[in-house]
Amino acid sequence: MIRTPLSALACILFSSGSVLAQSTAVPTEPAPDIVVTGRGLADAPGDRAYDIVTIDRDRIQANASNRLESVLADVAGLQQFRRSDSRSANPTSQGISLRGIGGNASSRALLIFDGVPQADPFGGWVAFPAYATGRLGRIRVTRGGGSGYQGPGALAGTVELESATPDQLTPFQGGVAYGSRDSVDAQGSAALVRGAGFATLSGAYARGDGFTPTVEESRGIVDRAAPYEQTSGALRTVVGIGAKTELQMNASAFTDTRDRGSDCTANTSEGADASIRLIGRGAWGYSALAYLQTRAFASSFNSINAARTTAIQSLNQYNTPATGLGGRIEIAPPLGESITLRLGADIRDVSGKTQELYTFVNAAPTRRREAGGSTTTTGVFADGSLVAGDFTLSLGGRVDWWSIDGGYLSERPLATGAALTDLRYADRDGSEATGRAGVAYQPIEAITLRAAGYRGWRLPTLNELYRPFRVGNDATAANAVLSPERLTGVEGGVTLTPAPGVSIAATYFYNRLKNAIANVTTTNPPQVLPGVATYRVRQNLDAIRAHGFELDASYRPGPLGVQASWSHTNSKVEGSGITAALDGLRPAQTPRDQVSGTVDWRQDAAALSLTVRHIGRQFDDDQNTRVLEAATTLDAYAALPIMRSLVAELRGENLFDERVEAGISGANIVERATPRTIWIGLRYGGR
Repeated sequence: MIRTPLSALACILFSSGSVLAQSTAVPTEPAPDIVVTGRGLADAPGDRAYDIVTIDRDRIQANASNRLESVLADVAGLQQFRRSDSRSANPTSQGISLRGIGGNASSRALLIFDGVPQADPFGGWVAFPAYATGRLGRIRVTRGGGSGYQGPGALAGTVELESATPDQLTPFQGGVAYGSRDSVDAQGSAALVRGAGFATLSGAYARGDGFTPTVEESRGIVDRAAPYEQTSGALRTVVGIGAKTELQMNASAFTDTRDRGSDCTANTSEGADASIRLIGRGAWGYSALAYLQTRAFASSFNSINAARTTAIQSLNQYNTPATGLGGRIEIAPPLGESITLRLGADIRDVSGKTQELYTFVNAAPTRRREAGGSTTTTGVFADGSLVAGDFTLSLGGRVDWWSIDGGYLSERPLATGAALTDLRYADRDGSEATGRAGVAYQPIEAITLRAAGYRGWRLPTLNELYRPFRVGNDATAANAVLSPERLTGVEGGVTLTPAPGVSIAATYFYNRLKNAIANVTTTNPPQVLPGVATYRVRQNLDAIRAHGFELDASYRPGPLGVQASWSHTNSKVEGSGITAALDGLRPAQTPRDQVSGTVDWRQDAAALSLTVRHIGRQFDDDQNTRVLEAATTLDAYAALPIMRSLVAELRGENLFDERVEAGISGANIVERATPRTIWIGLRYGGR
């Protein structure tokens, strides 16, 4: 047989034995099949004690916007800091959180992708354009913090992204769509799958002329549409080593350029990631992971006069480089069928700085600022499950040692270079003990009762410690002495599965977030900035208390399915001293109610779905004076097969063009999220 170079290379990469061994070895017993998945260690049996929502690949791909943040909106209570998505929002506002513990540009939920933490090393926000939905095979959202083996930072919960597995891949799949406002959305991937491994190459591109973020009654001649252009690519290789061991290697990169809808508001993000993970699934399970992340961010800000007739540059954060690196190792000893245990350690080190030009005079900067530092977190953890008859017990914990090092602030005039400010902040360190415990009781097959308690923590990001920022005429100062956030919570619930394809889960929770970091309005600004109307400074609040319930239901007896999610949260600030004025108020960017519901029909390659989402009234500011009204939107998706493996797609976002208010700044200038957007395209998924 004559092999092509490509097939020969595939044999070298993925064959369980060498060419020489195949030609000379004496036949013996058949070698065991090598099965690779590309995933980590198996889900723990104790997970049934917690409130977990899983989003499958079919739902990930059948989404009106084809964006990760919209997919995550299926889980009520999971929210970004702003209501706008990654086509129009400032990237620094894309932190994610759960359970109403307060909006924050830095994530209060831990996001991991194939085991690697994904929060920006400098700011803690999420670069959503980096995650093409075609790459994803499964999403698991765990509401409630304290998850030990996945790493620190899971204050309110964990969001796990997993790459597509071999059974979800085809040799080539891709799609391209054209949408409103001259928008283009394209994704594609190629996969080479062999019995001993697989490799995938994927890419995505999106662009659009954008919409005008400022609502019509607030606009002036400075307001215009906000264009965007975004690309991402990823290479993933998984190689089987023996029957129960596999090596996973990932490399990815992205770029993201957006405009905020007026002059001097462009921002650019870019980054690259690499990771390697060794997974063993034998009697002794194990996982060893190492990763590297690089990020760069640049953003420009303006000041607009009251009539909105002129916009002048007020700040140019021309470079914010950051690096994150770390690793994790864990083992799962054989303890019998009823007991599982994971033991391990992890480390994450991040460093970065902001480089800015500010104090503009006659459209030219007069000063330069540089500020930054580094943080390191090292932890050990244990997480175990016990299945005893109708009971399932879960217990996990970790101890972390942290340090904040090398913090500094330097401000100099461009003309002379003599230092105006030259501060070196004291290094700090400490330790945190966190964890979770849960129990599930199944008196009959259709009913599972759950109860859990947890404690989580989060270290302030470099962004919160060192980077000031400005939005229009509102300025916020950093705070280099912020303390870590600490959350304690409990939950209890029931999961009902009365018939095949039917699931109903209801959960009540209570959380108290101590030392919550918030942007607090002050009348004593750290420095006077021309044109600034509102000053805020990052501060630790006494606490935020949040309690409420979550309801998730799904029904899929066949091709027709229904799923719904509802989160209702009561959140209050506890404040004293400099934050006393906030005591009893609702945290900024925290709606009381979030609802998502989808009706869909799937039959082979054909699919139809309607998704309604409601987000309740919330406040844009800490003082509860700027109200973002409630909004209800309707999305639609349709896929119609044209021929084998070729499908026509029609997608509609916010079909009734609901006004979704995303922010209020200055003199009640209202910004909106994405208006009605229609897409038509083709998707190919040949086998």
